[in-house]
Amino acid sequence: MEFLPVSYFQANLGRSLALLNELVSIESPSTDKAAVDRLGARLCAEAEALGARVERMARAEVGDILACRWNEGAEGGGLLLLGHMDTVYDMGTLASWPQPSSAEELRGPGVLDMKGGITLAFEALRALRESGRFPARTITLLLTSDEETGSLHSREVIENEARKAAMVFTLEPAMSHGALKTWRKGTGDILLRASGVASHAGASHEAGRNAIEELAHHILSAQKLTDYERGTTVNVGVVSGGTRPNVVPDAAEAQIDFRVLDSREVERLRAWAAALRPVIAGAGINAVVDVNRPPMPRDERMIASFERAKAIAAQIGFEIIEGGTGGGSDANFVAPLGVAVLDGLGPVGDGAHSEREFVRISSIPERAALLAALIAGWM
Repeated sequence: MEFLPVSYFQANLGRSLALLNELVSIESPSTDKAAVDRLGARLCAEAEALGARVERMARAEVGDILACRWNEGAEGGGLLLLGHMDTVYDMGTLASWPQPSSAEELRGPGVLDMKGGITLAFEALRALRESGRFPARTITLLLTSDEETGSLHSREVIENEARKAAMVFTLEPAMSHGALKTWRKGTGDILLRASGVASHAGASHEAGRNAIEELAHHILSAQKLTDYERGTTVNVGVVSGGTRPNVVPDAAEAQIDFRVLDSREVERLRAWAAALRPVIAGAGINAVVDVNRPPMPRDERMIASFERAKAIAAQIGFEIIEGGTGGGSDANFVAPLGVAVLDGLGPVGDGAHSEREFVRISSIPERAALLAALIAGWM
């Protein structure tokens, strides 16, 4: 099969940049349903102009989910392109963005994560239609609205769509050196709560039981759960408690983030939580372990998928490499289903979730060509 060369997408770079700039201008914080729906309306129009049937899945608390479908009912397993419309930035961020774009870098809130990936998907699909290379199989572009806040309202949809697919391509950004992501750690939280007995810090200090002191013992214990050899990190990120300096506090809590390469590590963390006992007589301690995203391991299926992608990329003179990250994405929900998935097919850049966020403009034609080849050539 003859694939579209990178030069085809270089010739249409202006079109890609125009769309990406427009998408960035439509701010879409996860927490603002109306804003995400405005972006969704624009993307719905873009997909319909390319011949898709768009299914809009209404959500009350977050933006509506879009499923853009081509060649519905085609025989054989379809392809799922997985993206999200929401960003971590509040409304109004664009107006005060400190970093201007340049000839080499396009900057702005959400430009990399992941409006750049959405732009690549539309550019790849448009190019395949224009060139008569659009595959006969079913193609679904799923655009969710709450990835940055845990995908609580979209996880079931993601899993249902993935189960119907032969392959899932995730439009998250590439790693900063261009690598695809062939493994991701699972993510979760631990809520650690201590209770005590309130008392006057001067008149009856001895009658109190200090919840912050109790919590401090277990914070140190939680930090020691980190095991770099196993790929497990535990981070106490937020601590709160007490009311006034002259009151012995009767409540305190710590919010803890954890990342695991192996799902069996979650059981180790749960065993730690179940075994907690108060250090101070009369105090209490409790921990709740919650898994948000399961691990995406570099297993045999992942290795085979990467090697196939590598062979396709070579046919357009493009060499791809692989890597992994402790950050989670919606691809984490796909991997445990036994469905093949490749992540990090978006553009190359850096600074996601910060005022330094940018896309390297030269990567846009390259990554669009790669995505188009994968869509057209995946067997």
